[in-house]
Amino acid sequence: MKITKSYTLAEFLDWTRRKTYILLVLAAIPATLYQVFGLTWIAAPWSVAVLLGTATSFIVGFKNAQTYQRTVEAQQVWSSIVGASRYWGLTCRMLPTNAAMFPVLLHRHLAWLAVLRHQLRLPRVWESANSRANAEYRQKYFTVHEHSVSLDAELQGLLSEADLQQVLGAANKGGLLLALQSEDLRALSARQEIAALYHAELQKTIKELLDHHSRVERIKNFPYPRQYATINTLFVWCFALLLPFCLVREFDRLNESVTGLLAGHMVWLSVPFSVLVSWMYMSLDQVGESTENPFEGGANDVPITHLCRVIEHEFREMLGEDAGQVPAPAPQQQILL
Repeated sequence: MKITKSYTLAEFLDWTRRKTYILLVLAAIPATLYQVFGLTWIAAPWSVAVLLGTATSFIVGFKNAQTYQRTVEAQQVWSSIVGASRYWGLTCRMLPTNAAMFPVLLHRHLAWLAVLRHQLRLPRVWESANSRANAEYRQKYFTVHEHSVSLDAELQGLLSEADLQQVLGAANKGGLLLALQSEDLRALSARQEIAALYHAELQKTIKELLDHHSRVERIKNFPYPRQYATINTLFVWCFALLLPFCLVREFDRLNESVTGLLAGHMVWLSVPFSVLVSWMYMSLDQVGESTENPFEGGANDVPITHLCRVIEHEFREMLGEDAGQVPAPAPQQQILL
């Protein structure tokens, strides 16, 4: 998540430069054919650009609104996870009859957060984090913690050896950790080492965490509908391809009122104007594409690593442990992950 006021123009131009090069070629070909080779018949009516541009603007706007909504939902779910985690810690802290279980329950919850983070960072075929533009930006400005530190390393010290081996061998690691939490609470209740009210509240919190886990899995595993993504990209490229053919005649007409060095050469101005207009549509499409998957490890992701570190700091303070052994939540080049 970018935490500056805005991206710089240089960052944005660098991020979109490859598509800009393609747009430049697409705009230069019709101008050259029209001006140099005299193929004036290639010019298309301006109404074609107007109709196609209107349709493209609608579908691009629809996609961006929907992908932004996915990011907002992901932010809401993780806000709920943070709230539920804090409630879990505060409730577990009030178990005076068995103080030894307090660190076990908190450490296991931190392990669940680590498992969830690593699960959400796994790549999907439809995600754009590994596209050339996004991969270059990531290499230049930030690193994704889950891509550089293994899950095994993160779970060391949070789980007992028996729990660790059981979790690492499980297909549904997050579900198993919550099941272990529930089993320990049931055992405490059977031994009457936990009040019925606390037992009920903690079991309720486990259910909430399961619900939140399912919601983030749905966002991760169900992409923005591919039919909409495909038609959006198709419309944008069709518009970028046809726009130069519609502009060459319009700029050629300006020769009637121009004198001096530009007289007879106004057609060439269609190139930068075509690139500019097409770049706006292309950039909106690229922005929507980079927003639709809020856990993929991009610069615009929900900062799940940062949120988990905040929770870990708070839990270690509750336990009286050294919170300094956990890297402080800090942005990389003004980007929180």
